[in-house]
Amino acid sequence: SEGTRPKLPWAKAITIDPHVVWPLLDTLHADKTRFVTRSVANHLNDIAKADPEAVVARLSAWAEEGRQAPKELAWMTRHALRTAVKDGHAGALALLGYRRDVPVTARLTLPGKAQIGEALTVKVDLQADTDLAVMVDYRLRFARPGGRTGEKVFKLKTGQLKAGVPQTFEKAHKLKGNATTFTLHPGPHGITVQVNGVDVAEGTVELQ
Repeated sequence: SEGTRPKLPWAKAITIDPHVVWPLLDTLHADKTRFVTRSVANHLNDIAKADPEAVVARLSAWAEEGRQAPKELAWMTRHALRTAVKDGHAGALALLGYRRDVPVTARLTLPGKAQIGEALTVKVDLQADTDLAVMVDYRLRFARPGGRTGEKVFKLKTGQLKAGVPQTFEKAHKLKGNATTFTLHPGPHGITVQVNGVDVAEGTVELQ
């Protein structure tokens, strides 16, 4: 599985059609060892960056076959669809039990300013007219030198809304000045909250 991954992070990218390896993954997904199933899930996540529909279809087929323990396949499914979920892919969210067709009202609370190196509290109040499982993420739009911007998705929380009952979701986001994947710079940073892949609220924080 690792040797045929299309986006293996620690080796040269391969150029074969990623769908050629489906027979291999069909066999390995039923393995009883976590390091094997983790590799298969990472492999699926690679494929999902280009073809999420194919990955959703394969995971659904594996669930029907029943050759892997349901608990392990559920873990693999969540791990395999993490990029597709961040992108708000409807099929991926549906497979995980999250509906996009139920309206959710939201109120986002942010401080006006935040200090790089400290923590930013992201707080959102959600409400729906029906019981709803929710996956709450937020996208942080970075200010860059020269007016450029960048964006990264972060997990907030998952939970269950009760019909008509407001619920608060909150997270302390650490504003690391020099993370391994990006560098924070002073300036306005936008935050957009998405619930089950749908944008529901947005705001701005001035980083200092």
